[in-house]
Amino acid sequence: MWKWLHPYAKPESAYRLCGKLLPWFAMLAIACLLIGTIWGLAFAPADYQQGDSFRIIYIHVPAAIWSMGVYMSMAIAAFIGMVWQIRTSDLAASAMAPIGAVFTFIALVTGAIWGKPMWGTWWVWDARLTSELILLFLYLGVIALYHAFDDQKTAAKAAGILALVGVVNIPIIHYSVEWWNTLHQGATITKFDKPSIATGMLWPLLLNILGFAFFFATVTMIRLRSEILTQDSHRPWVEKLAMDKLGEGVE
Repeated sequence: MWKWLHPYAKPESAYRLCGKLLPWFAMLAIACLLIGTIWGLAFAPADYQQGDSFRIIYIHVPAAIWSMGVYMSMAIAAFIGMVWQIRTSDLAASAMAPIGAVFTFIALVTGAIWGKPMWGTWWVWDARLTSELILLFLYLGVIALYHAFDDQKTAAKAAGILALVGVVNIPIIHYSVEWWNTLHQGATITKFDKPSIATGMLWPLLLNILGFAFFFATVTMIRLRSEILTQDSHRPWVEKLAMDKLGEGVE
């Protein structure tokens, strides 16, 4: 069933596939983020309690959702790399880690900015906030391990183990508002039968969530291509690619 995927485990095939998909994902990311952000910031109705301050939701919520989504993607890639010894998966996991760390940082900062007028403080040791902070530390740990060893296989194995262990934190983040009595609000958009958000506010939020996903995919492909070129710089196909690019530049 998955045999058609096997050729893309080769670094050269993965590099070329990313090159083909990259422009499409980049255009989708720009379109979704542009429309969603302008719609949300300029045209969505103000909240009846929070006024216009709620509009930070269009950055905070997508960043928070994909801070977890990127981590799961990274952990899956690391698992594939460890079990099936696919080097491209290890490179993909390494490429994803900094993106997830940035998303997590954005979620924490925007959450603090939103929390100040709502809670009267920048930070509380709330279950959701604390587990999200732990997620940032996990990302930083994975990134550090990828660069802590000269041997790439050892680095990937160490980072992969930490990534897999850290998966236990994802359900804690997601269900923290249900398991404990927290200041953080409960689910809103995930209650599809009756979302706790007006339709005029919901659609731009969904567009931005989708836009963050396409942005994640775009940056991952850019970083993965860079990682592949770095690791395979001595391979004939990379040398040929460099010569072809050089020839195009001369022309």
